[in-house]
Order: sequence, then structure tokens, then C-alpha cells
Amino acid sequence: MPPAAPPAVAAPRIAPPPVASPPSAAAGPIPASGPIDQLNPAQVQALARLAAQVVTLDYFQVLKLSTTAVPAEIKAAFYRESRIYHPDRFFHLTDEKTKVDLGTVYKRITEAYYFLRDDQKRRKYVADIAGPERKNKLRFSEASEAESKAEVKKQAEEQIGTHPKGRSFFQTAMKEVASESWSAAERSLKTALTYEPSNARYKEELARVQLKVHEAFKAKGDQFKIR
Repeated sequence: MPPAAPPAVAAPRIAPPPVASPPSAAAGPIPASGPIDQLNPAQVQALARLAAQVVTLDYFQVLKLSTTAVPAEIKAAFYRESRIYHPDRFFHLTDEKTKVDLGTVYKRITEAYYFLRDDQKRRKYVADIAGPERKNKLRFSEASEAESKAEVKKQAEEQIGTHPKGRSFFQTAMKEVASESWSAAERSLKTALTYEPSNARYKEELARVQLKVHEAFKAKGDQFKIR
């Protein structure tokens, strides 16, 4: 009689691997989008460090840009950074210190964009932060705004003149140029130059107008030639 078969031994049950919980919105760096209900301790500390550091950075560093950034890059950087730190995303946070830190960072980001989006201010700012007064030129202030406006006024005066009568005749000449009254524009520009004989803009416009006068005279003469 053959020996009885050994009783079947059930295969050991192997527990399935634990299903990983979806990462919390507060895990790791602050996400780029979506509301934030809470921040973990590491994020709170990182934010506090950033809030303390951001006031020592120049506007390009705040937006993570090089000083050669063009307006399109500046705009894109502002949208990227402001989307991360916009206060509306952190409405449910209860820690007031964290909210203050967020406000500090966000304000600096918007301040950087406001300043750098202006071509004239940006050019001057690049020169300022590259000079010996860098530390005192990092932030936008009423003094820097007044200085910027003075620079704009100076450049405008250099463009249209500093003498009231010179400016008046120059503006008249520009209207005459617009209506293609070349001879009248020539007279107005010559008069403007009597008040500002060294004004390069006046001289440049006069040379251009005189060329037009010459072309008009030549065209008029050609009409009377025997064909």
C-alpha cells in the first residue's frame, strides 16, 4: 500500500507592500500652485531664513535673474515667484510669524518687478548695484524715485532742449516736419539753434530736414526740364 501523501501545506501569506500615502502639500519645497493649509517645520524655517535674507538681495537675485534679463524674462520670473508666495494661498495658516515672513517675501518680489520692468530704472539700477554704493542702492525708496525722475527730466531736456525759446521753436519744427513743410521746418530749426547752438538733436534734425529741402528743390527743378 503506497504511503499516504503528506498533507498540503498552505503557502505563507505575504502581506502586500504598504501603499504609500500621497505626499502632503506641505512636504518638501512649497508647491508652485494650489492652496496651502499647513507648512511643515522645515518649510517654516526655510521661509524664515528667506524672509531674513531677501532684504539683502538685489532685485535680480530676488527674481532669480541675471542683470542682463530682458523684460519678457523679468515678467515670467515675477509670475513664477509671486505665484509661489502669494498671500492668498496661505489664507488658512494660523502662525502669524509665518504670515509676516510670507508678506515680506511677496512684497520684495513685487517691488523687484515694479522696479525692473521700467527700462530706464533697470539700466540705472544695474549701474548702482555694480558700484561701491551697492549696499545702499538695493532697495527702491522715495529718494531713488526722485533721483530717477530727475534723470528722466534731464534726458528729456537733452532731447528737446534746455532753453524755453529753443524748445518752442524745436517743437514747432517737429510739427512742420510732420506736415512735410520742409522749408518752414528748416527755418524753425535754425532759429532754435540760435538759442542752443551746441544742441546735437537740433543739428541732427536740421541736417535731415535740409536733405528733404534739397530733394524737394531737385524734384521741382526736374519738372521744368525740356523732355
